[in-house]
Amino acid sequence: MVEDKSLWQYTERRDAAENRQRIKSAALKLFEHTAVEQVSMNQIAAEAKVGAGTLYRRYRNKSELCMDLIRDSIARLFSDIDTYLADHQSESPSDRLKGVLRLFIEFREKKSALLKGVDSSTFTKKAFIGSPLYQKLHPIFTNLFQEIMGHSTIDASSTFKADLLFTVFSGSFYALQREVRGNTPEALLDEICKLFVNESLEGSGND
Repeated sequence: MVEDKSLWQYTERRDAAENRQRIKSAALKLFEHTAVEQVSMNQIAAEAKVGAGTLYRRYRNKSELCMDLIRDSIARLFSDIDTYLADHQSESPSDRLKGVLRLFIEFREKKSALLKGVDSSTFTKKAFIGSPLYQKLHPIFTNLFQEIMGHSTIDASSTFKADLLFTVFSGSFYALQREVRGNTPEALLDEICKLFVNESLEGSGND
């Protein structure tokens, strides 16, 4: 008898999808009562009633799991950014940069707990550069800096400023500003724009 491989493959995919959903649901349940950084992968596996091997085949670390938990929210963020940029094409690049930053800060505030998991030490810099947030947001920042400085093409300065801007939103720095310095999201937005937009405008006169 010839084995029906298509049926077997479908079952594997279905089982994998079910395990993935169980893991995500278990993680969210645990995160409701315990800080994300204090929940271990073993706890998540136990809550999901899956083996540790199954969990680690799906997610190499908690950072990847947290990123998956906010994937739909990331998609909505970039949909909102695309709509904003399309609706405000006539505005200056500095105003558009501020608008994009406002949307990103709103997203970061809503998903702050899970983003702490994404920012955990197990999430390598290489993995972060390959993350959806970096891959999609970095070119937007770079292009806007290019416009602000009046450059015709993407250059090292625009790329550097975009890289530097990302460090402002890193877990440790952002937490310092919000939880220790007591800056509100709006105050943070104003300070970021003073630093990055004003410096970019000053630098444009040197070209």
